[in-house]
Amino acid sequence: MIKKNVILLLFMAVFISAMYCVAPAYSIELDEATRTVSFDTSSKTITLTPEQVKRGKRLFNNSCAQCHNGGITKTNPNIGLELESLSLATPARDNVVALIDYMKDPKSYDGQNSIAELHPSIKSAEIFPKMSNLTDEDLLSMAGYILLQPRVAQEKWGGGKIYY
Repeated sequence: MIKKNVILLLFMAVFISAMYCVAPAYSIELDEATRTVSFDTSSKTITLTPEQVKRGKRLFNNSCAQCHNGGITKTNPNIGLELESLSLATPARDNVVALIDYMKDPKSYDGQNSIAELHPSIKSAEIFPKMSNLTDEDLLSMAGYILLQPRVAQEKWGGGKIYY
């Protein structure tokens, strides 16, 4: 009986040790095509690294998801973070450079008024402290994450109350 318990204990110790030593497996690894998004208004693109995508997701969830969970906009469900809404904004926000510009100094959907006092941004970091330590690389990762989500979550991203 003692021998059986020792073997079981030894097996459990090896199993638990292996869990900590082996790198975690991710259920989905995004391919290069999925990680390639529009960089600016020209035809330039950027391919995000897997690390940038993970970082973008983490930063988005920490800084933006309170109001934009799943790509919706809680304050205006008619305008989400799906590519169609982003492309119809003035100026269009359907590329990395434009989204970074927005995260630095947000404007209304028609581009006429600053909304920095209402929307978290680098410009309003004293009001929204979560934005104060974000670097340009952080903003690039977040913008890239937002732009690739329609490929990953498809119709759920920006789908509004139907899904979230």
